[in-house]
Amino acid sequence: MNDFYKDILTGTVFITGLLGFVSGEFIISSTLFATAAIASNLNVNRKRGKAGQITWK
Repeated sequence: MNDFYKDILTGTVFITGLLGFVSGEFIISSTLFATAAIASNLNVNRKRGKAGQITWK
């Protein structure tokens, strides 16, 4: 799966969570928002090449 499809999937999960929140399904929408946030963060880190790296200062 390339980056475009990952971005589309993340956006779709976010929009679905937003619609769930508006309709009153707060538990499901919270789960979808968390999934979208984690997926977005993973995609950004992979694009930067920092996935799975631990650094100590």
